[in-house]
Amino acid sequence: MCQVFAGQEPTRYEYVTRRLRLNGQSTSIRLERAFWAIIDEIAARDGSTTPAFVSKLHSEVLELRGEPENFTSLLRCACLIEMDRRAPMQTKAAAAA
Repeated sequence: MCQVFAGQEPTRYEYVTRRLRLNGQSTSIRLERAFWAIIDEIAARDGSTTPAFVSKLHSEVLELRGEPENFTSLLRCACLIEMDRRAPMQTKAAAAA
């Protein structure tokens, strides 16, 4: 079982820093490449760029909860929610194959 986790490509968990604007402020966000890939997919699905999607998410969080204590962690958890949403669809697709 650990081989599944330990054997993954190091590039998946390599940090990637992206510069973008959140509410008009220039900032950097550092996430593992695998999380950026999921965020890129969510943005593309929504017909948005990744910076626009992240900025919109940040604005919505500000509106609902105020300034997040750790926005990077919020992004990682958003990716987990996305993966949870995909799981039933992947199960159905596998059953149909």
